[in-house]
Amino acid sequence: MTTLHRPAPPLRPYRPRTTQFPQVRPSAPQPAHRVPPDRTLARDLALPLGAVGAALLVTALLLTGATAHPSAVLALFALLTLAVALRTRPALAPVAALASWMFYDGFVLHQHSELAFHAPDRTSLLVLLLAAATGAGCATAVRAVRRRSVG
Repeated sequence: MTTLHRPAPPLRPYRPRTTQFPQVRPSAPQPAHRVPPDRTLARDLALPLGAVGAALLVTALLLTGATAHPSAVLALFALLTLAVALRTRPALAPVAALASWMFYDGFVLHQHSELAFHAPDRTSLLVLLLAAATGAGCATAVRAVRRRSVG
């Protein structure tokens, strides 16, 4: 028995199909990742270095016997707190003031490393908090001006 079927198509030569891939153009070179001026290692290390500075200041004052003038020593601690608050994050400025106050109150006002909260203690804490707030405010203003000029 013979079966009738359609004849096979004629053989064509093999031609591979070419696939069109999208053209990839190299992008414009981007500048290297730039760290913003407010994200520095000094900003992260300012608080521990400020505490070490306060400890060294107290040590130097105790060795020289200069703790007899608490108002002059408070001015030195206020300057140290201001310098630390200029470099640290604004949220940590009160912590810098508190660390300075603990060294000042414990070793300058009360010679036996005890903390108290009487009138001179509260006044010194207020002075150091104001110094820290001034430093943080000035640093924030400078950073805002830098961002505005860069951006």
